[in-house]
Amino acid sequence: MLSPIEQLNIIKEGCVELIPEQELIDKLKKGKKLKIKWGADPSAPDIHMGHMVIIRKLRTFQELGHEVIFIIGDFTGMIGDPSGKSETRKALSKEEVLKNAKTYKEQVFKILDPRRTKVMFNSDWLKKLTLEEVIGLAAKYTVARMLERDDFIKRYTEEKPISIHEFLYPLIQGYDSVMVKSDIEIGGTDQKFNLLVGRELQREFKQDPQVVMTMPLLEGLDGTQKMSKSLGNYIGVTESPTQIFGKTMSIPDALMMKYYDLLSGLPKYEIAKIRDGLKNDLLHPRDVKKRIARIFVETFYNKAQADEAEREFESVFREGKIPSEIPQAVITAKELERDGSIWLPRAMVLGGVASSTSDASRLIDQGGVEVNGAVIRDKKTKIKLMDETLLKVGKRRFVRLKKV
Repeated sequence: MLSPIEQLNIIKEGCVELIPEQELIDKLKKGKKLKIKWGADPSAPDIHMGHMVIIRKLRTFQELGHEVIFIIGDFTGMIGDPSGKSETRKALSKEEVLKNAKTYKEQVFKILDPRRTKVMFNSDWLKKLTLEEVIGLAAKYTVARMLERDDFIKRYTEEKPISIHEFLYPLIQGYDSVMVKSDIEIGGTDQKFNLLVGRELQREFKQDPQVVMTMPLLEGLDGTQKMSKSLGNYIGVTESPTQIFGKTMSIPDALMMKYYDLLSGLPKYEIAKIRDGLKNDLLHPRDVKKRIARIFVETFYNKAQADEAEREFESVFREGKIPSEIPQAVITAKELERDGSIWLPRAMVLGGVASSTSDASRLIDQGGVEVNGAVIRDKKTKIKLMDETLLKVGKRRFVRLKKV
């Protein structure tokens, strides 16, 4: 095993904050296998590259000899994490949560070492809490402390509702840390408040408090907002090789090196060479993007499928062909007007090719949107859905809209 300082230097690569760093050094000096906690609510069936930022760091901990405690929030998922939300999050049903949880368990092992990973469901202890215990837990935190959260205080000052159960979320998520006796908890920067609550609760329960480690949020394909399935700006790890390759090629050039830093798994010196090559015009951005697109496909599939995905991309990009695999989005009757039409920007959002109607309108203004092969330049356009309607945005983003 490496020395504590050598481990620390590896652990810190790419992280935003380590709270507090000295406590981690002290834990490493004891020479024990540490418990690294990561919790994820299965709010959607697929893990995407944004999750992979954390999962790759967890793999680093495993390679240093430590154990990952992966907590699937099947109980907390039915509440809904209020982090970063401007309104109360819609709770999922137990059936939805369990269905999504099954896919999470399968997908994380594309990166994590199963031998050094303990998968747990927080319903195992949370559903057993009595009302007396929940009240006791709530007594350990004040409303004033809860309102220190940016999202809560913003909603409070804007007179938007905050439900009591949303205050409970960070408490019961923090209680997970107590139950597993975690040494370190890792999460995105938007999870900092929740992670610190876990640290405080461990103190209340006379445990050594966990060290909090935050990782940067990964912007999605739009180049501005956090990668999210609900915004349609994501690259899912279960998508086909051609979809992963094609979506990666649409990453804005300005974001490319961040993807390399956080997701490529390449040595630092190799990434530095790529950065210098771009800076000095020795490497073309398209070739650099192809390399990481291949890395992604080979990680989740294999080299042969990466070769095929690259050939498919070239035929679409250079020859203007329609991809052999195009994602499909279903448009329900309630979204349509009486004559069966729908406002194009709204259809683009529902199809996952725009993050908002304003984003869609901007793309239309730029002349980058086609409907069934015809360029649309008026953002007020309404389209009538046929059995299948093909939307093309830019050179590489396609979706088939199907009405039901």
